Amino acid sequence: MVNDFQRYSRQMLFKPIGKTGQEKLGRATVLIVGMGALGTVLASQLVRAGIGHVRFADRDYVEKSNLQRQMLFDEEDVKKALPKAVAAKEKLSKMNSEIEIEGIVCDVSTDNIEELLQDVDIVVDGTDNFGTRFLINDACFKHNIPYVYGGAVSSRGMTALFIPGQTPCLRCFISHDENAGDTCDTVGVIAPVVDIVASYQVVEVLKYLVEDEKNRRNSLMTFDVWNNYSYNMKFSKPKKDCPTCQLHQYPALENNGNRAVTSLCGRETVQIKVRESFNIDDWAKKLSTAGKVKKTPFLVKVELEEGERLVVFPDGRVLVQGTEDIGRARSLYARYIGM
Repeated sequence: MVNDFQRYSRQMLFKPIGKTGQEKLGRATVLIVGMGALGTVLASQLVRAGIGHVRFADRDYVEKSNLQRQMLFDEEDVKKALPKAVAAKEKLSKMNSEIEIEGIVCDVSTDNIEELLQDVDIVVDGTDNFGTRFLINDACFKHNIPYVYGGAVSSRGMTALFIPGQTPCLRCFISHDENAGDTCDTVGVIAPVVDIVASYQVVEVLKYLVEDEKNRRNSLMTFDVWNNYSYNMKFSKPKKDCPTCQLHQYPALENNGNRAVTSLCGRETVQIKVRESFNIDDWAKKLSTAGKVKKTPFLVKVELEEGERLVVFPDGRVLVQGTEDIGRARSLYARYIGM
């Protein structure tokens, strides 16, 4: 890859990277968890930078509301109801055909997180909820893999690079009791803050992979691009009782963090997963009496007479869209799918 001087020439002219650094990038494997607003920017920059193997995982499909800030997707992806991981891979492969791009349609959970981490040099956060972030944090610290945290909501952003054995972890700054609050669904989000957060994340990925330890940012950065605020919280010693980086208990891996019923951030959607798999051809037929059905190679979507929508995936997941009421979602699932 580094032999394609024309493709990476401007990046290689940047002295902290150079030819040696570009070769290191070409040998690296990066995992992005989530292919939404942050994930699409992260993937675009890392693929264009010549990371040798970019792997990403996402459970969702493209909807019209994504187009305002999720830069890899377009209206055709919405029409086809493509899984984000599939649509992203199609776009990214056209940007750089010389690297390995791996898009995985799945819900990242305790069942698969450690498999996704195989042969990975660094993990980048493209998620929208702290449940998954704690899962990534615990899995990374268990397997001694750096984790680049990032979050964006409203006009505010936050990011940090956590390195096992060298820095505190995410749990040292944020506990499970603090993870409720503003979401994209309650206060919205503007695209510029997403791009800025993702760019800060990618910079730290590049620094780490080219081994520029001197210039790593050893802090948790927070900022508000609308209200002109920024602050760097310098890393201190880890919390002595941190269950992840100090006690090595990794609670997100031990308590089966992938709950059967999960409310999805910013989506007015409840995800239910109590089955191992679905044959979507069979379920397209079964659900045809329940409402208007749309089937793609990746999912079945039905608009129910009650007003909600069911989206059935081959991996056993069902999204109940149009409600945040878990009881209501369970009721519809039981009625049309069966608990």
